[in-house]
Parts: sequence; C-alpha cells; structure tokens
Amino acid sequence: MMPTVTKNLIIINVLFYLGTIVAQSYGIDLANYLGLHFFMAEDFNPAQLITYMFMHGGFTHLFFNMFAVWMFGRILEQVWGPKRFLFYYILCGIGAGIIQEIVQFVEYQTVLSGYSMVQTFSGTIPMSEYLNMMNTVGASGAVYAILLGFGMLFPNQQLFIFPLPFPIKAKYFVIGYALIELYSGFANNPNDNVAHFAHLGGMIFGFILIMYWKKKNNDHGTYYN
Repeated sequence: MMPTVTKNLIIINVLFYLGTIVAQSYGIDLANYLGLHFFMAEDFNPAQLITYMFMHGGFTHLFFNMFAVWMFGRILEQVWGPKRFLFYYILCGIGAGIIQEIVQFVEYQTVLSGYSMVQTFSGTIPMSEYLNMMNTVGASGAVYAILLGFGMLFPNQQLFIFPLPFPIKAKYFVIGYALIELYSGFANNPNDNVAHFAHLGGMIFGFILIMYWKKKNNDHGTYYN
C-alpha cells in the first residue's frame, strides 16, 4: 500500500496537470500564474516558490517525476514518517527554487544588466517582457532531493537503471546524476531549457537537512538507517 503523503503528492501533481489542460482550453495559462518567475519580473509572486513544484511542462515531465516520487519517495516516507518526509519534500523544492533564482540573477547581472531591449528568436522585446519569460515549473528539485535522500540512507542498495546492463549502487547513481547536472548546468546549451541548477539546489538542501537530522539524532543517542 502506498504511504499517504507519497500518494497525495502524486494525486495533487496529476490534478494540477489536468487543471492546466482544462485551463488552456479556456485561454488561461496556469503556468504563467503558478510557475516560478524571476524575482525581478513583474509576474513574480513569493507563493510561486511553492506552487511551481506542482506544475509540469508536459506529460513526460510529470510521469518521470511522479515515477521517481513513487519509487523512492514511498521508501523515505516509510523510514522518516509522513510529517518529516513532507517537510523534506516541500523545503527542498523551495530550496531548489531559491537556487534557480540565484542562478538567474547571476546570469542577469553578467549578461543582461544595463540593456533595455533583448534580442530573441522572435524579435527584439523589452527587458521587462523578457524577464517575465524566465519561468520555472516542475517537481524535479524535490525529486532530486528524494534521490539524494535514498542514496544517503541506502548507499549500497543495488539499482537496475535503464539502459545499463548491470546493477549500480545507489550512492554511485546519485553521484553520477549530480555530476551530469553540474556539467549540463555549466555547459550552458542555448537549446536546453532544463533547470539543472534547481536540481542541484534540491540535492544541496536535502544534504544539509539530512546531515542536520543525523547530527540531532546522534546528539540524542538515537540513530536511523
């Protein structure tokens, strides 16, 4: 039986996705309202640091994120309990959003600062309009934190990952994913619209939180595996 928080997270994400499709038929772009805009943009709202992680850019994006939540999140919830797991998921999702904002701010300061107009594929547009186009959606930051958490709690667990023909330990799986995201983030491919640093941000916040919990438990003479 699927644990309560894991099940409800999947249900909520699916409902948001279906709601996005219905809203589009009425000419409403929910991603524009609930996605995470750059904090210097007119469309930014602090609540988007939470709502953005329940929005997705398509069925494939949703499916793989929710598959990871089901596959690894249910195990973390069984180990930590529902409250701690939900707190971990939400906090790491917010942390991923904060890291994404910081990265976008650095890009703005180094590339865009001082310009009033920006050249895009569709033509030249005002800077204010361009900033509103910087919009992040998806639960991937929280999902990468779940992967990190699983790798830290069960580092030697053997995983079969397609298309690898052999099993790989969870700790190497997590390290490999982190290195790929780090490389992809610095590669700065103009055709890549994936928020790689948000993924790393979720992992960073997850690592800090798990180490804090571990230290707190050790200080009280208790341990978790």
